[in-house]
Amino acid sequence: MSDLDRKSKFALLSIFSNTLLIIFKVVAGILSGSVSIISEAIHSGMDLVASIVAFLSVRGSAKPADKDHPYGHGKIENISGIVEGVLIFIAAGMIIVEAAKKLFEPAEIDSAFIAIAVMLAAAAVNFFVSKKLYQVAKEEDSMALEADALHLKTDVYTSLGVGFGILLIKLTGFVMLDSIVAILVALLIIKEAWELCKNALEHLIDVRLTDEEEKEIDEIINKVMRDCGQQLIDYHKLKTRKAGNKRHIDFHITLNPNLTVKEAHDIVGCLKKEINSKFTNSRVNVHIDPDKDEDK
Repeated sequence: MSDLDRKSKFALLSIFSNTLLIIFKVVAGILSGSVSIISEAIHSGMDLVASIVAFLSVRGSAKPADKDHPYGHGKIENISGIVEGVLIFIAAGMIIVEAAKKLFEPAEIDSAFIAIAVMLAAAAVNFFVSKKLYQVAKEEDSMALEADALHLKTDVYTSLGVGFGILLIKLTGFVMLDSIVAILVALLIIKEAWELCKNALEHLIDVRLTDEEEKEIDEIINKVMRDCGQQLIDYHKLKTRKAGNKRHIDFHITLNPNLTVKEAHDIVGCLKKEINSKFTNSRVNVHIDPDKDEDK
């Protein structure tokens, strides 16, 4: 099975699970009259849209580079992260508005045990799906799947919170707790949306790779320098960025001017091979500079 097939398969799993959860949460919300469960259904609705966006972006970003897109289509995943974040903001706003209405006109919770059972089942399903999505996202370095997994992971906590809130309502009779829990759910969702949008935006504006990744690149280049002796003198002007799951690494090297073209080519090839062995699916550009001291 190809990488594209694998990522698409798990994106479809998320779509399927979200569809089922929406149905169950809507039914439980209607039966119980709980605004917090309705808020969870809205959250799952936005998760479903986000899952569809993730599925489409995974397929689009996997297209090979072409004449109009020589660097590939990787940033489609970053754009999908922004779209998913905005959808989560909208869902949170809808939840807060609905909860605020019920806050001053609280209603009794009916069919509480059915509602609690649905919330626990939703948490269990989302825990399993988010765990698998996150695993595949890390293995394939897919931002779209990682964002989708983050949605579902948040759903685990919010579903457990809503279920626990309904249990407390039945034990204490404090019905306003339903709206309070719904608002807390919305605030957690807003935090999630902010982190997602921030991460996606950073890659869209070509933020450099992490300090840890650039440190690893530095160690690889210095190792090759030691192996080459006086042939590879130094490196400078390191520039890095990431588009989708592809890393772009660009730097200059200073070579002994007495090297032949083939020897210089071999050193560049060695650098690219070593970096690509550590960072798969990377595009490495190496610019050769002569040793200026030799010209004096």
